[in-house]
Amino acid sequence: MSYLAAQSFGAVSRGAAVDVGAVRGGGWPPLTRFLVGGTGLILPGLGTEDGRRAPGDGSSTVIAMTTAAIVLAAGASRRLGRPKQLVGFRGRPLLQAVVDAVASWPVDRVVVVLGSSADDVLDAVDFGEAVVAINEDWEEGIASSLRVGLDILGRDPAVERTFVVLGDQPEIPAEVPELLVEAAEWSDRPALVPVYRYERANPVLFDRRLWHRLMALEGDHGASDFLRAHPDWVEEVRVDRLPPRDVDTDDDVADLGRDARRPGTDGPADR
Repeated sequence: MSYLAAQSFGAVSRGAAVDVGAVRGGGWPPLTRFLVGGTGLILPGLGTEDGRRAPGDGSSTVIAMTTAAIVLAAGASRRLGRPKQLVGFRGRPLLQAVVDAVASWPVDRVVVVLGSSADDVLDAVDFGEAVVAINEDWEEGIASSLRVGLDILGRDPAVERTFVVLGDQPEIPAEVPELLVEAAEWSDRPALVPVYRYERANPVLFDRRLWHRLMALEGDHGASDFLRAHPDWVEEVRVDRLPPRDVDTDDDVADLGRDARRPGTDGPADR
């Protein structure tokens, strides 16, 4: 795991870049420390160890395109009254189950964005090869965490698309990520959205072409309204399953244990 603290900032030019050598985490290329608005960030840079272009060297290289995933898990769980990330799910914390599942998807990079109760979550969850970011602006809402995740991935030009995943949905059917990636190979639309029995849900796969628009979102609103406003950008992928559920209340927690194998699921975007 590579760990960093982040604010939902914009362009790199707001800070000075200082090379910190061959520090690595989660299979990323050599990292660079960026000082942005006084916050120290360890982020993937464009080092030369694996043949990528170093900043300012002007060279031209072929970069293999990759797929990433951003897990949004910074919320305060106000309706539940305790960190939902740490709710027990099949013998492990809920967020652990989500991170483990995402690690098995067809992705090359995983970024997990934490915020509220970050210290407790870091102590309880094994993030494996994921990069973990702490969103200092988590109280703004889900849009700030999305900006943090996209800003991190945006430092690596090889990442051409990313899943956006909610950290309280451990029951994404295993075949859905693969279906979305397959659709991305033939569709020229930049947003791949699963439709579970006529209902759009998560995860959503976003092409890099849309990232700058997603980073303009604000508050506690994800991309659902944004996607509804631009139907020509969306490729719907049909899934004959029930949609994954959020975990927001004690009743939802109880359902996780009582109803682990709902009809239409394997068993075990946004709002």
